[in-house]
Amino acid sequence: MAEARREICAYGRRIAGLGMVVGASGNLSVREGELVAVTPSGFPLDRIEPEDCPVIDLTGRWVDGDVEPSSETPMHLGIYADTGAGAVVHTHSAHGTAVALTMTELPPIHYDILLLGGPVRVAEYATYGTAELAENVRTALAGRRAALIANHGGVTFGADLAAAFEAARLLEWLCEVYVRARAIGEPRVLSEAELAAVTRRRATPTRTAQDMTHSPIEPKSIT
Repeated sequence: MAEARREICAYGRRIAGLGMVVGASGNLSVREGELVAVTPSGFPLDRIEPEDCPVIDLTGRWVDGDVEPSSETPMHLGIYADTGAGAVVHTHSAHGTAVALTMTELPPIHYDILLLGGPVRVAEYATYGTAELAENVRTALAGRRAALIANHGGVTFGADLAAAFEAARLLEWLCEVYVRARAIGEPRVLSEAELAAVTRRRATPTRTAQDMTHSPIEPKSIT
């Protein structure tokens, strides 16, 4: 798990540098087979070293490391139990938390929300680090790659840590756009039909420049 531990430290610094966590908040994990490397409890993400990251198995049994695993380990393990994820990212980013304080769902204000599976649900509040919170998050993530957590933050997962991190950045961007738009007026929300059209568009192969060369568009005659 040496590489997984190094990745956690590298992305932890990126997340802290973007202001998506404050102090010792937030946590990351990487899964390899039956083992999970996770951030240590009580450590700021920009200060952890690979040797600080404990390794556990999918039941939560401590396998390696001298530092206690993150208090949110039950949430991470619940996500791994439900998905084929290779990594999980949990942040306390400002705009995401603001939406999680006030909404039950982040609506589809931009078509890129489809990259997260659709409108982002807000998991019901429960005390951090508890089995209840882990279960609430699992419910909110059904069919999604991201969820917000009421009065808490956000969580994303992906095939690897790079994918989970990009999902976290996208979630925060969407939340920031929504918060800024609400300061101006009521944001326009995309309809199911409009979202379906985006899904169809993404499934349609794009014509390449070479295609255009071999099959030119005939100009309309001018009369």
